[in-house]
Amino acid sequence: MNKAPIHAYLALLGGVTLWASSFVALKYGFRAYDPMVIIFGRMLVASLCFLLVIRNFRNVQYRAGDWKPLLFMGVCEPGLYFVFESLALTYTDASQAGMICAMVPILVAIPAAIFLQERISRRTLIGFALAIFGAVVLSLDAEASESAPNPMLGNFLEFVAMCCATGYMITLKRLSPRYGPWFLTMIQAFIGCVFFFPLLFLPTTELPTAFDPVGVASILYLGVFVTLAAYGLYNVGMSQVPANQASAFVNLIPVITLFLSWMFLGERLTVIQYAASALVLTGVWVSQDKQKDKKADIVPGTG
Repeated sequence: MNKAPIHAYLALLGGVTLWASSFVALKYGFRAYDPMVIIFGRMLVASLCFLLVIRNFRNVQYRAGDWKPLLFMGVCEPGLYFVFESLALTYTDASQAGMICAMVPILVAIPAAIFLQERISRRTLIGFALAIFGAVVLSLDAEASESAPNPMLGNFLEFVAMCCATGYMITLKRLSPRYGPWFLTMIQAFIGCVFFFPLLFLPTTELPTAFDPVGVASILYLGVFVTLAAYGLYNVGMSQVPANQASAFVNLIPVITLFLSWMFLGERLTVIQYAASALVLTGVWVSQDKQKDKKADIVPGTG
């Protein structure tokens, strides 16, 4: 069994750090523009960036029928994932939403065992239960505020977004042996752009009526650094590291998000919420079974 190169782990670290910053950037952006405007804007910016270098992908060897998993990957994330996360952040704080992200490794473990032959153990299931319980306590103790009018609903919507992220990660892992990580990132950007464009014309979407520098800066940051750079870096790492190990890097998102939310948004958690957050992270840690089975490193799509 060959160990993944160090740059793969550094890519995963860079990706999740940028993802953590997205919660703060979205909160700022939503103060200026409608959530659907922010999300479509970030996808448009990322797509335009890829159009500048699209010639670099002319040698990609497409396999017949792969449009289905490629479409499914893009609809899961950024499509449905961003819809639910945008709704979540209109109801809950960035720090709480970031904590719900810690559950991704556990959510990934079950389908990874089914579709990628990656090992799942009783310890993983126990960790899953602990994390779920911690997330419930985190939500139940949350109090409504101006920035978080319905934290319980917001946290639930963030959990649904994490389920969508799970579909993305598993599909990405199956496609990565056939396609490069930056090509897959480009496909995500294009699908996301097409997915969100019709949502701009929903009756509930408020289109911009004035230029807002904070809103535009948020869109540019989310498009270039979060949508393009973060997904590209994470896809690079994901293509070289087993899915259950790569998803474990998501554990860093709540910690980084808590720090950034405190620094830029002035958010605070209660003592009980900190305890619940610790329970979530403990559950995630417990779920990471250290006894790796050889099957955990089977490359998907080659068997």
